[in-house]
Amino acid sequence: MKLTHSQHAVAAPRIAFAIVASVSLSACEQNSFVPPPPPKVEVATPLQRPVTRYLEATGNTAPIKNVDLVARVQGVLQAINYQDGTFVKEGTTLFTIEPETYKLKLEQAQAAEAGAQASMKQTDADFKRQSDLVQRQAVSQSTLDNSTSARDNAQANLLQAEANTKIAAVNYGYTNVVAPFDGIVSAHLVSVGELVGAASPTQLATIVALDPIYVNFNVNEQDVLRIREEAKRRGMTPSELRQLPVEVALQTESGYPHKGKLDYISPSLNQSTGTLAVRGVLPNPDRVLLPGFFVRVRVPFDEQKDALLVPDVALGSDQAGRYVLVVNGDNVVEQRKVLTGPLEGDLRVIETGLKPDDRVVTSGLLRAIPGQKVDPQLKTVEAQPAAKK
Repeated sequence: MKLTHSQHAVAAPRIAFAIVASVSLSACEQNSFVPPPPPKVEVATPLQRPVTRYLEATGNTAPIKNVDLVARVQGVLQAINYQDGTFVKEGTTLFTIEPETYKLKLEQAQAAEAGAQASMKQTDADFKRQSDLVQRQAVSQSTLDNSTSARDNAQANLLQAEANTKIAAVNYGYTNVVAPFDGIVSAHLVSVGELVGAASPTQLATIVALDPIYVNFNVNEQDVLRIREEAKRRGMTPSELRQLPVEVALQTESGYPHKGKLDYISPSLNQSTGTLAVRGVLPNPDRVLLPGFFVRVRVPFDEQKDALLVPDVALGSDQAGRYVLVVNGDNVVEQRKVLTGPLEGDLRVIETGLKPDDRVVTSGLLRAIPGQKVDPQLKTVEAQPAAKK
């Protein structure tokens, strides 16, 4: 179809406008997208400082001495000479059990011993006299034999009497039940006037020594191997290993205020649990630690002079373990697998996986994507105060 001259006149401006509009839109589309700048993240190099390495565990306290006080003789309980739950010194009389009967038995045995001694003196003198007469042939040998037999019987009777006296003295001593050591005595289990020790020893109370006190805990096999390797490196003997300090704290205490030392290490691991039984002993003069408490225990076994520490919040974890995000020299984020150590305040010790000059992302972790560039803002890791000793 051919256009007339008038139609050409109308269509030309429209075509020109469409071309200009198309060019303008194309130019706008080409200049509208501007790549965003790399996200800003805070980075810091690991803090270097000495770190003491501890073996940490949960343990429980146990008395170093714990004895049941029993009635070892039969009789009526006549007196209770202490207040329940009080501290007593060694040798303090705690219970009295009908001493008069056993005192009379002791006196009876002593009298029998005195009679046996008199008989022994008489038969011994007669033996000496008969020996002289036999030498002068004034009496027969049979007479001397009878005298010898009488002397030997008297000597045996004296030994028996002496033994009976000792037994009576021991039984008389048992009528006073005394504290075998310094400790706290529990509430009495019998009352005055009761017959005790009739068929078998009757338990009267329990005495517990609290100073010093034991702390029992278990060490897993991995820690045992690590400590043995460290001891071998430092040339420590088993006796020196037992002198390692032990630090203990109650569940409500901060730090580790109670100090002691290792006292016992089991010679073998428990196969069912894979742990080694260890025991520490601590002075407890104020009796703050009571038997049966659950406590936190740590044993310092090594000190690293230049340990690397990063904020604990900078650590992430996945199925492969713990990691940190590191910014390389091209400002590209990398994920670095690390082996972590103990926590020091808000900082975590990094065993392996980091170098002292690595820039670790400490803030803006959600903006730091491995493989992408970031704008690192260098900060300084502040040293955290050491835990209370």
